[in-house]
Amino acid sequence: RSRQLPAQDAAALAARERAIAAGQLPDPVLKASLTNLPVDGPDRFSLTRDFMTMRSIGVMQEFTRSDKRTARAARFAREADVAEAARLLALAELRRATATAWLERHYLERVRDEQASLRREAALQIEAADAAYRGGRGSQADVFAARSAVARIDDEMLQTARQITTAQTRLARWVGTAADQPLAPAPSFNRLLFGLGDLMTRIEEHPRIVWLQRQEAVAAARADVARSNRRADWSLELMYSQRGPAYSNMVSVNLSLPLQWDPAQRQDRELAATLATQQQVRDERDETLRELMANARAMVQEWQHNRDRLALFDAQLLPLASERTRAALAAYRGGAGPLVAVLDARRNEIDTRLDQLRLAMETATLWASVEYMLPNPSDLMTTVEQKQ
Repeated sequence: RSRQLPAQDAAALAARERAIAAGQLPDPVLKASLTNLPVDGPDRFSLTRDFMTMRSIGVMQEFTRSDKRTARAARFAREADVAEAARLLALAELRRATATAWLERHYLERVRDEQASLRREAALQIEAADAAYRGGRGSQADVFAARSAVARIDDEMLQTARQITTAQTRLARWVGTAADQPLAPAPSFNRLLFGLGDLMTRIEEHPRIVWLQRQEAVAAARADVARSNRRADWSLELMYSQRGPAYSNMVSVNLSLPLQWDPAQRQDRELAATLATQQQVRDERDETLRELMANARAMVQEWQHNRDRLALFDAQLLPLASERTRAALAAYRGGAGPLVAVLDARRNEIDTRLDQLRLAMETATLWASVEYMLPNPSDLMTTVEQKQ
């Protein structure tokens, strides 16, 4: 099975852990030093005789301001939100891809069954052509034509078998060994979970839009970090220095603060860059929203159009093709028509049935794309529970 969802869960957990760490003060620094050790003269390498020689130990702590630590923690918290949105996006893509692979195999198996049924009928035509030839009512060319028609169906069945194997492999990519099992009955594709009006109203719930919104929140959090970096953090160091027994020991206190001598070229530039990134993500979200609205409208309209075409197949095209085959067969049996007319009519019926199945598969794929465009409420609840 696909590991995309556990991967996104791990990414969200990693970001939440970083958020906790980012809210803490930096670790203190322990320092130890030996200062002013003589290397020549009568006091060479002595630790106690020269008054300037000191053995020192100290600790230094950087005091990162609380607002800066809060901003850094918020940034990683927003990145955790991005990972959770990416999980919803991956889940939607998994469902769509799984449904597409399932539908591909389902309709290819229907094509195979249809071809098998038509082959049985075509095989009977070989027997009829043989009988007519032996009885002097038909030609040997009719026998070869009937056998050629069956051979063509056999070739198409081999192609379909190969396509079914490929479709099963694609399905296994998403569901694992369950792809080896027989398929369950197909759902109804005549009704959408979301109508066009609902899609247009709720399109901002699309996982990709949610993901971009949270990316924008990350960019805003990074801008907050950049603003906080415009004020430097200070460090405090406390050191105890020991000298020889004839001299006084000493304590040192050091305070350090970075000098932001050119903020216009450094800190302000960093802030401007993060604000530009935030605007970039906002523009990408707006463009993606327009694209999704256009795609949703096109898919629903095409799905409705295909349903009308399928109704035409059921009401007219398939019955007419079947009637043509029966009429040509009756004329051939009565000696009023040639076998080639029967074979042409049967070929037309085969093509019509396969065209209907291809259209049905296309319609079902559109249905799946619309069906899984927006997340289910249960998906959102699962994300909230994992966050808690």
